Amino acid sequence: MDKVVATAEEAVADVPDGASLAVGGFGLSGVPGVLIQALYERGVTGVSVVSNNCGAMESGLAVLLAAGRIARVTGSYIGANKEFARQYLSGELEVEMIPQGTLAERLRAGGAGIPAFYTPAGVGTQVAEGGLPWRYDGRGGVALASPPKEVREFDGTEYVLEHAIRTDYALVRAAKGDRHGNLVFHRSARNFNPLAAMAGRITIAEVEELVEPGGIDPDAVHLPGVFVQRVVALTAGQAADKKIEKRTVSAPAPKERVNG
Repeated sequence: MDKVVATAEEAVADVPDGASLAVGGFGLSGVPGVLIQALYERGVTGVSVVSNNCGAMESGLAVLLAAGRIARVTGSYIGANKEFARQYLSGELEVEMIPQGTLAERLRAGGAGIPAFYTPAGVGTQVAEGGLPWRYDGRGGVALASPPKEVREFDGTEYVLEHAIRTDYALVRAAKGDRHGNLVFHRSARNFNPLAAMAGRITIAEVEELVEPGGIDPDAVHLPGVFVQRVVALTAGQAADKKIEKRTVSAPAPKERVNG
């Protein structure tokens, strides 16, 4: 089945207001920025986003966030995104913070058909006991807090029950993909992208390089096409547009002194 869609705009044309989205990427690595921009240009609003973080440097999900298009975020990291923090603390945005490994497994479990699982992460904290602020009231108080979760003991160790995540759509970015939706991710972009793709009922992948079926060694496939419904091939310019969140430059090595 050829899953290639001509444009990003066409690929997201049926995403409605209020949809839930699993979005790949970590910081600025592996972020499906072209698909996110297409959603922005369509005017989609009120979405619930599941992603490690919510964009940075006015790119990625920060585009939707700054426009007030995101109603809820399920993630692990606010970081240096000042607008994310402002909307959260002012009560404009509902935020469910989850331990990073738990978030990854909740997405993977959703794609694997596992409804819930037990993990030791968060036992003895508000993650398990409840009370984490999901929404502030804008006056410093908490309008909505997380509920307590079930805790059980296995072999003398306590574990907290976490439910799998499934979303209406998933947006991911891959280094390479074929027309059947088989995807390959490059290095650190292979973080939340495969997991987000598994969690979406309709998964849309933007790929930097589109190849024909058979152009990817089966042993090299990171995510099989069964999890992907639509593929968008990026232009050379779009594929090369990769921002750097924090640029670090090393001091030059001192030159050796030559006598004589």
